[in-house]
Amino acid sequence: MGRFIPAPARAIWWRALTAARKWAQAPAGYLPVGEDHLRLLRDGREVFPAMLAAIAGARDEICVEMYWIGADAVGERFRNALVERANAGVRVRVIYDSLGSWSLPSYWWTPLIEAGGEVVEFGPVAPWRRHFRLGRVRFRDHRKVLVVDGEVAFTGGINLAWPWLPREEGGQGWRDDAVEIRGPTARQLRTLFYDTWWRVGGAMTYEGAHARPNPASRVFVLANMVYGKPDRTIRRAYLVALKRARRTVDIASAYFLPGPVFLHALRAARRRGVRVRVLVPERSDVRLADLAAHDILRTLLHDGIEVYAYRGRILHSKTAIVDRRFVTIGSHNLDTLSWRFNLESNVVVDEPAFARIVTDAFEEDLGQAIRLGAEVIRGLPPWIRALAFIAARFRALL
Repeated sequence: MGRFIPAPARAIWWRALTAARKWAQAPAGYLPVGEDHLRLLRDGREVFPAMLAAIAGARDEICVEMYWIGADAVGERFRNALVERANAGVRVRVIYDSLGSWSLPSYWWTPLIEAGGEVVEFGPVAPWRRHFRLGRVRFRDHRKVLVVDGEVAFTGGINLAWPWLPREEGGQGWRDDAVEIRGPTARQLRTLFYDTWWRVGGAMTYEGAHARPNPASRVFVLANMVYGKPDRTIRRAYLVALKRARRTVDIASAYFLPGPVFLHALRAARRRGVRVRVLVPERSDVRLADLAAHDILRTLLHDGIEVYAYRGRILHSKTAIVDRRFVTIGSHNLDTLSWRFNLESNVVVDEPAFARIVTDAFEEDLGQAIRLGAEVIRGLPPWIRALAFIAARFRALL
């Protein structure tokens, strides 16, 4: 029958058939994108059970790279899950940031180490700790990554700590995003983990080849490096997306403290007729950052950019959608610390179907927010506006 169908029509028919097969083979709740299957996860309510299930199913290896692991119910739940797998013979390796996980006592990892797990501390801030370097204290590992068997990976803005626990379970229910990846892109996050593992003194054994990005893929990992000259890959990707934007830009940012170059790109997009919407927390966990953001938001409002303040819970997301196609989700904040001093990881997805899922979630968040007008900023007491102006000038230090 195929020879009676014109070649262009056969090509379209074959692509449609291939896509249908991928959809049919996709696990429930996952979107097929190229060779990967993706799932958007919102808040600790969805992320924690999915991560724990992946850990419980590990057969060979678990890699955890985390900024904040709490000495609390969430941290203990994950540590105990790792101990169980280590006792079952699974290779378990953990990198945790010394500053982010400041509350962890020195003995906290003992059960995992005794079970055969390996743990290394990134950037010790205590002078008596091994690998302490005074000149590198400002550099932090801000990533939130879990990779299981090189096949399943998670990354986003969610730490393993109680603020992300739902309120009914005793947490604060912070609003945040993460992506679960099943497929070859998961191995890129594994490679990223080992690049850090070696540099911070982890065992030099490495099972499996380094995964290289596939140029034809529509899912790929971007990472910031702080060794040698700072690598601002994620920042460049943001700027390229903004400069190419033609219809819409939607950004959810926990700490909206971008520099002049980013602000110029955002305002230029609006002047081209792009609809720009920025969602920020009404109140974050860093009050000085909120103060500095007031002055920046005043500038955006003057240019016709829509600004919304998320209410009720703390917004911790780091998510952007451009032209309902390009999506980035990860640990990278729009501030100087992320651009210059932190190890970060973001997943970028170039797929309209996935962008629709993330946009729907963004719209849901807007339903929990209030739109800010210029009168809101003008209505602040003069002394608050003065402090906001000063704080914004020094936002590179926040």
